[in-house]
Amino acid sequence: MNELHLICNAHLDPAWLWEIEEGAGEALSTFRIAADFCEKYDGFVFNHNEVILYRWIEEYDPELFERIRMLVRCGKWHIMGGWYLQPDCNMPSGESFVRQIVTGRRYFMEKFGVRPTTAINFDPFGHTRGLVQIMAKSGYDSYIVCRPGDNDCKLPGDEVVWVGHDGSEIVVHRAYKAYLSGKGKAHIKVMDWMSDHIGRETGMVLWGIGNHGGGPSRIDLEQLQELKNRTKSYRIVHSTPEAYFKRLRETGTELPKYENDLNPWAVGCYTSQIRIKQKHRQLENELYLTEKMAAHTALAGLAAYPHEPITEALEDLMLAQFHDILPGSSIQPVEEYGLRLMDHGREILARLRARSFFALTSGQKKAKEGEVPIFIYNPHPFKVKGVFECEFQLQKSTKNQFAYPVLTANGREIPCQVEKELSNLYIDWRKRAVFYAELEPGTMNRFDCTVELLAEKPAPSLKERDGTIVFESERLRAVINTATGLMDELSVDGVSCLQPGAFRPIVIADNDDAWGSAVQSFPNRIGEFKLMSKSKGTKVSGVKGYPIASVRVIEDGAVRTVIEALFQYGDSTLVTTYKLPKHGAEFQVDVVVYWHEQRKLLKLAIPTVWSDATYVGQVAYGVDELPNNGREVVAQKWTAAVSESANYAFTCINDGIYGSDMSDGEIRLTLLRSPGYAALPGGKKKHTMPNDRFSPRIDQGERRFSFWFQAGRAEERKNAVDRDALVHNEKPYTLTYFPSGKGERPLPAAEISDGVVQLTAFKRAEQSEDFIIRLFEPTGQPRETDLFIPVLGLSRRVSLGAFEIKTIRLHVADRKLTEDTLTESI
Repeated sequence: MNELHLICNAHLDPAWLWEIEEGAGEALSTFRIAADFCEKYDGFVFNHNEVILYRWIEEYDPELFERIRMLVRCGKWHIMGGWYLQPDCNMPSGESFVRQIVTGRRYFMEKFGVRPTTAINFDPFGHTRGLVQIMAKSGYDSYIVCRPGDNDCKLPGDEVVWVGHDGSEIVVHRAYKAYLSGKGKAHIKVMDWMSDHIGRETGMVLWGIGNHGGGPSRIDLEQLQELKNRTKSYRIVHSTPEAYFKRLRETGTELPKYENDLNPWAVGCYTSQIRIKQKHRQLENELYLTEKMAAHTALAGLAAYPHEPITEALEDLMLAQFHDILPGSSIQPVEEYGLRLMDHGREILARLRARSFFALTSGQKKAKEGEVPIFIYNPHPFKVKGVFECEFQLQKSTKNQFAYPVLTANGREIPCQVEKELSNLYIDWRKRAVFYAELEPGTMNRFDCTVELLAEKPAPSLKERDGTIVFESERLRAVINTATGLMDELSVDGVSCLQPGAFRPIVIADNDDAWGSAVQSFPNRIGEFKLMSKSKGTKVSGVKGYPIASVRVIEDGAVRTVIEALFQYGDSTLVTTYKLPKHGAEFQVDVVVYWHEQRKLLKLAIPTVWSDATYVGQVAYGVDELPNNGREVVAQKWTAAVSESANYAFTCINDGIYGSDMSDGEIRLTLLRSPGYAALPGGKKKHTMPNDRFSPRIDQGERRFSFWFQAGRAEERKNAVDRDALVHNEKPYTLTYFPSGKGERPLPAAEISDGVVQLTAFKRAEQSEDFIIRLFEPTGQPRETDLFIPVLGLSRRVSLGAFEIKTIRLHVADRKLTEDTLTESI
């Protein structure tokens, strides 16, 4: 007989239009009512997921928690999904998705003895294809989503076999008319499904009262029972996702395959509340960096691994990834809560990193008289070459002279220059050294600084000529137009890459919708930031006594040239800083915006010379080819324009943005929006925002961005960009420190022989004193690499398929390396 599975659930956002405490209260009320109905109605099953909600029940109402445990044992209450919560499913890194699953799985196994095999993310606004491999390797065979709908993401059926970047597969079901039904209307939704699916052997309908808790109701249960009694074409049962997918497999239905992401919907959420996104990226980076440092410290026998505080910081990160916090679709108090939450995690990690740093300087020799040691811990298992910065204190301030730093590494002088320090004391006492160096992998690197006394700070040698500032190095040629402040030429190794007018801050017409729910792109350019006049730029810069140009060289030395340009638009100002290196081909662009616009969006436009370029970007444990038709897209640490005809690529690494678009070879990186908080149009209302008062808007005020750009042969850039992005996000840890000279220097933590494979995690195992190492192949080409753990004298040859994630367990007691599951066999 045909069978229809009813999945009762209670969608409950911990925070959204309400603050977190109200979410906790709603969880208590909803779970209490659901438990009452489970105990009263024969055959009824309630389904719910999300560790964070169960933890609130466990803490605030232990008696209710025990009732739920009993109902789970009786099969009346089903633990659904099994993740920590329903995160945004595009912006967290691949490793963050792993942690959402591992943490959820450990909790539900420990408290309830269950391991769900159907993952659910009903409410997130889209889903990265990288989830397929992560879920499949975590023991899931199926996945239920609600968004995006068919208008935004056409699928070949309600159910498809979703294929991941590595070839993994999982069955995806897009729920019929979403996850809720409204009070007293569940039976209508069920009848609608039967009318729309005549003859289908089996089906599934999600039902529950609404969007702020409130799952089952008495009237719905009674009406559904009446419908069950009179329906002859289907056996209607209260059920679970796992039971439905088991029945679907038994029907032998052949499902179509789908090899893409599940996007887009709510494309404005890739940018709304940019501080939340940047803070999320910072916490994410600092967590995985701190784990690596702590693992090294513990394996070297220098300190115990701080598992509990790291777990506390991880939980802050996972909660911040909730699908109405990270996307910026919440009210302002929730934005403030998210920032506070992530700062809490960052403070925990900052203390742990400092502890590991000082421990890992063990065995470093004392500084010589007049030397200032600078240490950089490289957490990556490969050499890192680039520009590094460190401030330090002179033993005493200089008078009538300028102290210029000279740096050596292993007795050899390296390129170094001094740049403006962060403080503004009237005496020459604090120094900021900027130097070009190569770091050894997985270990502490030392540089010794002495000071040369000069009559004054050397003036920049690069000057404006004929309306341009022309920068040239062995590999780079860049031309900055002093009439516009924009880059008119970029050549790398003699190959022209950008059209004139690059790094143009353009302003796009937007609306009040925090989600961007009714659009897929932002095409309507209404203006751009223009270079300030000399008088305006002088005033904005706070300079007194004489006018300064609005485009000028502010630093110039053996390492790089720094050029600053000042812009204005409407009530807003913007400062672009070009940092052009004397070594290598990667350059940095920093943008500081003082944003005071409404219903407008800011992008940084970068026109490449390749109109035929494809657009690609990093996603969770994968790389996607992105639409290049002007549609707003989501990616993580990098995107790139790749020209097959020119065999060249231009890569863009960021420190905390996620939205962008490209068309006709022009990349447009999305920086800011200015809609209302949790503002959603609809309901035939004339105005989305109140029309009788002042309304605060998202992202007003100062916002900062950093980008790193590089061009080169396509294959070379594609092989290197993932590692480059990891280095710029999980930055090597730099600090000046005078060591005691005692102890022994620890051997490096980890090294990898291959030039492409990434080490994305190195941490203590969840349920033992072993350690977990995660490797990832980021280019789509199968590879082999040797993994070395010098600190323990261990090594292992590891084979990885295209885009494969592989987990290695380091058995401390047995001193061996073995393959493990993604979820550490939990």
